[in-house]
Amino acid sequence: MASSLLRHLTAPIIDNNPITLQILGICSALAVTTSLSTALTMSAALVTVLAGASTAISLIRRHLPSSIRLVVQITIIASLVIVADQVLRAFAFEMSQRLSIFVGLIVTNCVVLGRAEAFAMRNPVGPSLLDALGNGLGYSAVLLLIAAIREPLGSGSVFGVPVLPLASEGGWFQPLGFMLLAPSAFVLIGLLIWIIRTLRPEQVEVNDYPFQGTDGGARR
Repeated sequence: MASSLLRHLTAPIIDNNPITLQILGICSALAVTTSLSTALTMSAALVTVLAGASTAISLIRRHLPSSIRLVVQITIIASLVIVADQVLRAFAFEMSQRLSIFVGLIVTNCVVLGRAEAFAMRNPVGPSLLDALGNGLGYSAVLLLIAAIREPLGSGSVFGVPVLPLASEGGWFQPLGFMLLAPSAFVLIGLLIWIIRTLRPEQVEVNDYPFQGTDGGARR
């Protein structure tokens, strides 16, 4: 029993990661990973919303008519996102401005609604909370990893603290402007997915539409 519960927490970190395996939540990963501070704040906000939403939805799942379940789920998620956004505005206004609309867009993040619909609606509170925390940590791990690459290479700093001597200040490091653009995150996530699926071949999807050769034989 304990190992099964632990599996809900640990599986989404690598084996069933919401970004690298399920390819969910990519938009925010592209937008907020230019620095570790924004990535960490976004991760904390998403984990909080995901855990709260999954817990609440699991608690009321037996009382939700199927015809309105999605409306209720979105309402719960939106309410938690508003609270998270207001907390950021009150206690970390500068960070809230840097994240712009992306905290609010947690409402549309497929990871949050996906876990609510696929897991919390079908399981008790304990497993639902662990599943939410696991998926939140898996999402956060990818964001922080991408940010840990983009920020030093793009601006020569880590958490806003200079770690590489910039050429503009007499040093040797010339920041790579491409790393501060969204396509760099897309490339890095693609490379990460390739590395993970190379090391874990079981994560590679089966080709449902094999190429048909000129001789009529199927080629994969």
